[in-house]
Amino acid sequence: MLRDPPEDRSLDALLSFGVVNLDKPPGPSAHQVTGWVRDMADLDRAAHSGTLDPKVTGCLPILLGDATRMAQVFLEGSKEYVSVLELHGPAPADIESTVAEFEAKLYQKPPHKSAVSRRLRVREIYDLDLLEVKDRQALLRIRCESGTYIRKLCHDIGLALGTGGHMGHLRRTATDPFDDTTLVDSHDLKDALAFAEDGDESWIRDVVSPAERALTHLPSVTIADNAAREVANGAPVYAPGVLAVDDDASRGDLVACYTENGSAVCLGELTGDADADSGTVVSLESVLV
Repeated sequence: MLRDPPEDRSLDALLSFGVVNLDKPPGPSAHQVTGWVRDMADLDRAAHSGTLDPKVTGCLPILLGDATRMAQVFLEGSKEYVSVLELHGPAPADIESTVAEFEAKLYQKPPHKSAVSRRLRVREIYDLDLLEVKDRQALLRIRCESGTYIRKLCHDIGLALGTGGHMGHLRRTATDPFDDTTLVDSHDLKDALAFAEDGDESWIRDVVSPAERALTHLPSVTIADNAAREVANGAPVYAPGVLAVDDDASRGDLVACYTENGSAVCLGELTGDADADSGTVVSLESVLV
């Protein structure tokens, strides 16, 4: 069954296909925090946007209910962090120019405690700003490719500076398409749910967004309702069912498909020409209806 437009959904529909831009506190793991949110909202499942170590704080979007099917979207965008680099000696005079050299594609190997295989891989640092230096601490703002290890980056910068160094406090300030301007904490969510039980839904609708909010950084494809019903049964998106494709979408891109009312239908790879008379335009990766 196709969903109502995002702005017209009931509270139950919102919670079963929603997203919370949570401000993760220090202490619990991302998995633990996600479990708390799942239990508070009385849902069968929830999923977070990417692991944060227990001590790390900040932006942790959590997908609720059926929205967990779209967890892969957080691998597509960039992440932003603010980190304290703890130097093991006085900051050298060339610290700014040395830090700037790390704004590039870097080789990284996951640490021993990582959940992924420890093979060498490339991750890109899109922007790296030295915000402040005080005594033996340097404050860095880092915008980087998903999967970048900030702890390893800080270690490598310390070596390049000749002082040695390690990561101190770390806070994630953005994970596409969310940032720290719309963060809510677990207390906000709990209170909003309590008000909703008493009949006041205004707060929960500020705290929980329709799951489509997590797709806004992806190119979009609009499809007809009859095509969406076929997708719900496992069919790819064929050319006759395509109504519009973002101008900036290219073959091979991960795209989000919507009905005309703005309801998400699926994620898939753009594989064909929407202007063709026949053939597959989007091959399915995740069905969202």
